Amino acid sequence: MITDISSAIEQGRTALGIELGSTRIKAVLTGPDNAPVATGGHDWENQFVDRIWTYSLDAVREGLQAAFASLAADVRARYGVELRTVGSLGVSAMMHGYLAFDASGELLVPFRTWRNTITGPASEQLSALFGYNIPQRWSIAHLYQAVLNGEEHVGRIAHLTTLAGYVHEQLTGTEVLGVGDASGMFPIDLATGSYNETMLAQFDELVAGHGFGWTLGGILPTVLSAGEEAGRLTAAGAALLDPSGTLQPGVLCCPPEGDAGTGMVATNSVARRTGNVSAGTSIFAMVVLEHDLSRMHPELDLVTTPAGDLVAMVHCNNGASELNAWAGLFAEFAGRIGATVDTGTVFESLFTASLEGEPDCGGLLAYNYLSGEHITGLEEGRPLFVRTPDSRFTLANFMRTHLFAALSSLRIGMNVLLKTENVALDSLFAHGGLFKTKGVAQRYLAAAVDAPVSVGDIAGEGGAWGIAVLAAFARDRAEGESLADYLNARVFAGAGLETVEPDPADVAGFDAYVQRFSAGLAIERAAVEHS
Repeated sequence: MITDISSAIEQGRTALGIELGSTRIKAVLTGPDNAPVATGGHDWENQFVDRIWTYSLDAVREGLQAAFASLAADVRARYGVELRTVGSLGVSAMMHGYLAFDASGELLVPFRTWRNTITGPASEQLSALFGYNIPQRWSIAHLYQAVLNGEEHVGRIAHLTTLAGYVHEQLTGTEVLGVGDASGMFPIDLATGSYNETMLAQFDELVAGHGFGWTLGGILPTVLSAGEEAGRLTAAGAALLDPSGTLQPGVLCCPPEGDAGTGMVATNSVARRTGNVSAGTSIFAMVVLEHDLSRMHPELDLVTTPAGDLVAMVHCNNGASELNAWAGLFAEFAGRIGATVDTGTVFESLFTASLEGEPDCGGLLAYNYLSGEHITGLEEGRPLFVRTPDSRFTLANFMRTHLFAALSSLRIGMNVLLKTENVALDSLFAHGGLFKTKGVAQRYLAAAVDAPVSVGDIAGEGGAWGIAVLAAFARDRAEGESLADYLNARVFAGAGLETVEPDPADVAGFDAYVQRFSAGLAIERAAVEHS
């Protein structure tokens, strides 16, 4: 088996996926059967500079090189060969945000990530203009807010893109974007598979008086769909990934995608009436729709799958970061008393303890808001833990509370989709670090949405594996083969899934907790105002 994989690696019968997540850059190499054969990674973190959440482009480049070097070392250790080439390559990253460049390719202002909630006026005005929900984190909201702010750099913009689009351009020299990621920059016309021309014209008219010298369509990346070729790895791109010079150029690249799209691929939820939940620093649900919604909802984003089908997204800025912080505190305590435990054991122990908690968390309450949360109308966040004198303050209830808190804003948004719009959902897949401990967060998510939730044996690889699959699809796609057909026939055939049905007691407990969560939002607002 090792010999077979070694030959596949040497012959380039592989696909490489790289995803730049909020806290980790991950690289996954897949074999001819689309199964992962090696992985690499690099930890990184955003910075809060001048009240802006950002990453430096130096950190992007250094992280890419570190992740690729880690992958190459894994290949060497497992199979005894050098990673000189791959059959195809794809890049994915956090969606949305604002990366604006001038004609010489220089970044005009520091990267403004999806996490910033600083575009409220732009979001409101554009949503009203288009009759289409434009969330604060979307690229077009950041652009128009810069216009409203009178920022000098706007007139010098030559190119606007996302993080995935930027990295792809560095690797290939092409300014393109997958339709899923592009749909988080500006609304997509499903009939054409590109930006909505009517809305492009509306925006150009809106800013015409400023004399910028550009049109919006002229500075946005070209939109491509899954399965299309999006350029080839250049010599400069190969050197960027692998300064040692071992990696060779010429590799076919698929359209760069956002983490939402790769999450859909990684959970086989690109077909209509399917959905997935991704939980990490942020948490979001994606449900592929059968038809348009009845009206605009500020809680719901309309984006697309990598193949261009309409998707309703419930996106919450705050996910598992506060939960991770508490786990780190308990790990520190364990070290203080001489216990030696790894991170995985800490999480598994704490998550498992939560199963012994009361269905409604014993009256405890937590807010996981490190940043603002548009679902609940907060421009900034303050992590909080609240209890009353008669709350049952146990470790089990405490951990259950923080796990429920990580899902509560998502639940509030999902209510609009499933109850107000009565959207049909046949299957919901879950992936991301929150679901690594078997049967815990999965069970609570089933309670939150009152629907079955499945986790696959590939959930831990997540979006980096998803973009590797998209890279393989671009290389191997048969004439007329859809992405959904490819996934069903060549990727997920025979894949093992573990499905959890909602437990009535958990459903009732989560309902009670969300009512307490909603009622207590005034506490969170007061904390923002007074600290």
